[in-house]
Amino acid sequence: MTIVPPAPGEPRRPFGPLDSGDAWVVSPTGERYWGRFGAAGLLAYDPDRGVLLQHRVAWSHHGGTWALPGGAKHADESAREGAIREAQEEAGVPDGAVRARFESVMDLGIWSYTTVVADVVLPFEPVISDPESLALEWVPVDEVDARPLHPGFASAWPELRALLTVRPVVVVDAANVVGSVPDGWWKDRAGATARLRDRLDVWAQRGVEASRVALDSTRWHPRVVLVTEGAARDVADPEDRDDVACAVEIVRAPAAGDDSIVAVAAEHVAAGDRVFVVTSDRGLTERVEALSGDGDPAEVRPVRWLLDQLDQVPAAEPSVPTAGS
Repeated sequence: MTIVPPAPGEPRRPFGPLDSGDAWVVSPTGERYWGRFGAAGLLAYDPDRGVLLQHRVAWSHHGGTWALPGGAKHADESAREGAIREAQEEAGVPDGAVRARFESVMDLGIWSYTTVVADVVLPFEPVISDPESLALEWVPVDEVDARPLHPGFASAWPELRALLTVRPVVVVDAANVVGSVPDGWWKDRAGATARLRDRLDVWAQRGVEASRVALDSTRWHPRVVLVTEGAARDVADPEDRDDVACAVEIVRAPAAGDDSIVAVAAEHVAAGDRVFVVTSDRGLTERVEALSGDGDPAEVRPVRWLLDQLDQVPAAEPSVPTAGS
């Protein structure tokens, strides 16, 4: 593998490299791939309008084809961060307009490309904001194949399209999870729940390995519903991050938390979502597993399943105070 910087005057970077990642990776057999640290693209999905595609300018790699806004990742940048940054630079995607749902990685060993599929949560109109686009359009899902697609995107599209209907939701029994860690939570239930909320947000944003939720592709960013009860109901809603809408929703149980957890799980099962309920409560487990709907039944994951993953997540700064403070 060889790293080759852009040539002087190269149209892709007419003013020279903008970041250390702006370089070609050249394989031993001569193939060139853009992005020293790999590349990432954003597939923004709006169920009412379709997917956002970029008509690539003639001088670009496979110019004249349609593909996703994207480009070279920066050093120490996650694929999600890189894809959203590139989409903001190339298509004017506003802060907080999309929520990442899953990532699909093509790994060639010397170089990788990650497609980040994200749901549009704040409708927007794309804006051509750099010289790499001839056009930006929302294309209905059924019409994507009719466009002359970039070969890489054309190869990935069938799998990506099939997964657009898969929506994982993790419903968390806050009392059960908080109560399983002897960290003094009983002194401040709302505060302990707020810490759990923030760690769940970071966990969902970083993504979950597909194998942990028995789904295809590489990594998933599930929606998280945190069900609180009693004194923990005072926990405040999380704030959206600058680049992507927050992944955690707070549901405050008006009475028994178990009843609200079952109701939330049933609602998502009926909507066709892939539902995972995190609890180690046996009675609640039986109630959840008895749910049925048009899609897959809800599955239960023990608290340890979640805690083992949260242990790998750095502690987050509290995003907001508790509602009662």
